[in-house]
Amino acid sequence: ILIPALQISDSESVGLEDDIEESAYLTESKMNENKPGDSQNLACVFCRKSDDCPNKYGEKKTKEKWNLTVHYYCLLMSSGIWQRGKEEEGVYGFLIEDIRKEVNRASKLKCCVCKKNGASIGCVAPRCKRSYHFPCGLQRECIFQFTGNFASFCWNHRPVQIITSNNYRESLPCTICLEFIEPIPSYNILRSPCCKNAWFHRDCLQVQAINAGVFFFRCTICSNSDIFQKEMLRMGIHIPEKDASWELEENAYQELLQHHERCDVRRCRCKEGRDYNAPDSKWEIKRCQCCGSSGTHLACSSLRSWEQNWECLECRGIIYNSGEFQKAKKHVLPNSNNVGITDCLLEESSPKLPRQSPGSQSKDLLRQGSKFRRNVSTLLIELGFQIKKKTKRLYINKANIWTSALDAFRNQNFNPSYAIEVAYVIENDNFGSEHPGSKQEFLSLLMQHLENSSLFEGSLSKNLSLNSQALKENLYYEAGKMLAISLVHGGPSPGFFSKTLFNCLVYGPENTQPILDDVSDFDVAQIIIRINTATTVADLKSVINECYNYLEVIGCLRLVTTLSDKYMLVKDILVYHVIQRVQAPFESFKQGLKTLGVLEKIQAYPEAFCSILCHKPESLSAKILSDLFTVHTLPDVKALGFWNSYLQAVEDGKSTTTMEDILIFATGCSSIPPAGFKPTPSIECLHVDFPVGNKCNNCLAIPVTNTYKEFQENMDFTIRNTLKLEKEESSHYIGH
Repeated sequence: ILIPALQISDSESVGLEDDIEESAYLTESKMNENKPGDSQNLACVFCRKSDDCPNKYGEKKTKEKWNLTVHYYCLLMSSGIWQRGKEEEGVYGFLIEDIRKEVNRASKLKCCVCKKNGASIGCVAPRCKRSYHFPCGLQRECIFQFTGNFASFCWNHRPVQIITSNNYRESLPCTICLEFIEPIPSYNILRSPCCKNAWFHRDCLQVQAINAGVFFFRCTICSNSDIFQKEMLRMGIHIPEKDASWELEENAYQELLQHHERCDVRRCRCKEGRDYNAPDSKWEIKRCQCCGSSGTHLACSSLRSWEQNWECLECRGIIYNSGEFQKAKKHVLPNSNNVGITDCLLEESSPKLPRQSPGSQSKDLLRQGSKFRRNVSTLLIELGFQIKKKTKRLYINKANIWTSALDAFRNQNFNPSYAIEVAYVIENDNFGSEHPGSKQEFLSLLMQHLENSSLFEGSLSKNLSLNSQALKENLYYEAGKMLAISLVHGGPSPGFFSKTLFNCLVYGPENTQPILDDVSDFDVAQIIIRINTATTVADLKSVINECYNYLEVIGCLRLVTTLSDKYMLVKDILVYHVIQRVQAPFESFKQGLKTLGVLEKIQAYPEAFCSILCHKPESLSAKILSDLFTVHTLPDVKALGFWNSYLQAVEDGKSTTTMEDILIFATGCSSIPPAGFKPTPSIECLHVDFPVGNKCNNCLAIPVTNTYKEFQENMDFTIRNTLKLEKEESSHYIGH
């Protein structure tokens, strides 16, 4: 029987094709739901792919009860579905009925890539009508943002990384897989927002993010997490809210918790063997107080009690036989041993303990209060062992100390572990003349400039400021680097850190509570005081209403029901203004302070470093200066008597100079550096009319005179006028 063909118009034909394809899509989805068997072969109801690739499509989830299979990313990025249930309901909180409605909605939308129905994801750009499946979007290099509203962007409207200038002529390695790539931002090549030289493959970043999770995913160069994660989320990297995969392995770090329990001395006297350990007896194992990786029985090293200090041969050879250690021992910082751990805490001490890395557990015995407390000068000298004999000359303009120091430290040939030589130059000097300078004087001037720079705010105890230009120029990192270099290379005590800044560095911002003294902004301080002094709920609400805009901007608006709510509000404002507001400068400064291992040492021995970072050095006295300067040449007894009398007169205020003036004149420093002077300050008695200070050698030549009066007048005149002239020259150059 022949049936005549129906006459169908073109428009009717297109509509019919769409209806047939929609029907086919729903039928296929239905067949997929009802198909029993291995879940690996079941296709996702959204993209209709059976691939099980968590890195690309997310976890593949099958609900046998509902005969439903979905890819996590396909479900998450679908435009018409919301998570209305709890996490354990449906599929990741997406209800089954909502998933079916979304599948039905998508069946009417054609994918602009594969031309098949079921395109559940749409571009969020205004007036863009492109829809696509998740795998098709990946194929066409669309970007899916796994944050906020989970937006999706097609290939024409996706966000891009804008690089103002590209000075890279050669290929650079991906900092994850180390394969060389062209340093040009594209879909597959991404650059770190915090490190200019860090480039990545997109696939490498995605695998790293899935393995590391939100708690450990950070820049591979500087370890910044906040800025780095924000940019990677914008560029479509999924960062799951889970712990790192290596943290989930059972007993993954068990070996790090094991203590060394073996006698390593040359002749072990224990009959039970080197591994025998009997606590509270002479056969108890005592570990080396420096490295913790060697041990001895108490009896084998003639130790009377466990509390006695003991070092292994290797550590003893490095530290106690070092000439540097002996020199430092002679001129320790006054009262540096009297700083207790309580001096380092805030006014309201936190019950939380400082975080420790697994490796630091072997050093716990070194920090048990009165049993063993390290001297800060010894710690800095240990860091100084990194300094090599190779020297690097820095050309410094004293009139512009900051810029010339910045140029010197940023020079590609500069290495923090090289010994530093200083040569002073004059800007715009046509003759190019230079003369030797004092390294410790240069570091002292640099620290003075740093203390008074715009990178810090506050009067005496300073916190980091928020300077966008300095942040852009990476100056906070440079400041931390300069401070670390200064400490290791024999510079002065900074002494201007607030306790809050110090605690943030040691214990972390999350374990630190700022106080009102940390707020240098007068208006913000007034807001805090008004809130704190409110006596009724009505007064409190009135203050909040007046400051509504400010509190809303900083995210500290909260519902107030009782008067005690004011304390939480004040705490929120303090945390925002002192810590959260300067989070980017803090992370940058912290990275710079890691130079030469200084930050790690600070975190290991906070009680020692608090004395030099948060407190100014103790005022100099006649006895301190008298003990500080040694006599190298055959002394003139009369002149030395005048010298000691002069020091006492200066201390008693009977002179126009100060103790600090004398030290600056001879060494360039106004205080004794924590690591001591190198070389040791010395005195010479010369038959000259006026004293001569050699800052490069820390040598002071005092005049040989007939009377004490003449001696004091010559000393006062020379020291006072020399320092005055140096200040005038400095201000003259700065003015020009």
